[in-house]
Amino acid sequence: MLNKPPKIVILTFILLFIILFFYGIIVARGFLSTIVLGMIFSFLIFPLVNFLEKKAHFNRILANLTSILLLLGFLTLMFFVLYKNMGKITQDMPALVEKAHHNIDQLEAIVASTFGYSIESQNLLIHDAINNIFNLSGTFTKSVFKGTTSTIFTLGLMPVFMFYMLYYRDKFYKFILMTVPAEKEEDARQVIRKITFITPKYVGGVFTVVLILSVLNSFGLWVVGVKYAILFGIISALFNLIPYFGTWIGASIPFMFALLTGDTPKLALGVIMLFVIIQFLENNILTPNITGSYVNLNPLFTILLIIIGGTVWGIIGMFVVVPVAAMFKIVFDHSKSMKPVAYLMGADMENRKKAIWRQKLIIKSKRTIRKL
Repeated sequence: MLNKPPKIVILTFILLFIILFFYGIIVARGFLSTIVLGMIFSFLIFPLVNFLEKKAHFNRILANLTSILLLLGFLTLMFFVLYKNMGKITQDMPALVEKAHHNIDQLEAIVASTFGYSIESQNLLIHDAINNIFNLSGTFTKSVFKGTTSTIFTLGLMPVFMFYMLYYRDKFYKFILMTVPAEKEEDARQVIRKITFITPKYVGGVFTVVLILSVLNSFGLWVVGVKYAILFGIISALFNLIPYFGTWIGASIPFMFALLTGDTPKLALGVIMLFVIIQFLENNILTPNITGSYVNLNPLFTILLIIIGGTVWGIIGMFVVVPVAAMFKIVFDHSKSMKPVAYLMGADMENRKKAIWRQKLIIKSKRTIRKL
């Protein structure tokens, strides 16, 4: 009988595996992020594909192509709206820069008269800050162009990945069942049903919330008096794809614009008040009723995941890490050895109402998806 290796050896191998794992996904970021995004978007349009196949009697190829083209058309329309509005702000940029300098000069005078801090010292700090901003933007621009030229081909392949993921979904389903022992086959079927039901609901709910927030943000910014309300409304709403942090990251953009180019500081204050109201609506009305509790992850674990995802894959990582973690949690729930990890990841489900909802979810998923 072989001797069990010392704990320090086991911990060393675990640590080495974690280091190599993160190193691998960082090195293969461009390729892997495209595949993961393709998988997420495939789950998003799967209900439409399923409807076209079963209700509209489309063949699988036509159903896949139609759904992917509709998704691409919607994304193209959104980016076209952003591009058109971005063109307007680009044309007005010289006037906006001049207005920003004028507001900064006024702020300097107020600080000098209130705190006795000389305008020359303020100018030195401001010029240093501006130089740093331009240096950072130059580095960022170079990295964007470098990233664009290196990943444009893989991003162009994302619809291809989506098509074949949806087309060969039966083959993937049977492959998974073939890899598990016979006594675990029913558990594997349950896991696949839950993932196939929960992931589209969550991802679709998030995108629905983003669409609603795009309208609310744009209308609210227009009422407050911010120029280019549609542009800033859509941009700030898109950041809501990132849980918890997204709303305030998005709010910082129109806030800074209003602070630098507004006729009065009241405009920036109005933007803050607007996003406080929108955050309340999003947290208490939109998200609970649209995305619900489909992703049963506790807030602490979710925030840690978002930080890790952002560190590894940037904004894409912050978006995909939550649905991917939810899939793993479903798998861990059905594994005895990983149940403690699933418990640690999950939110408190002792509430009876949530327990009843979970049972209804299982029943509904069985009725909705009989066969992939």
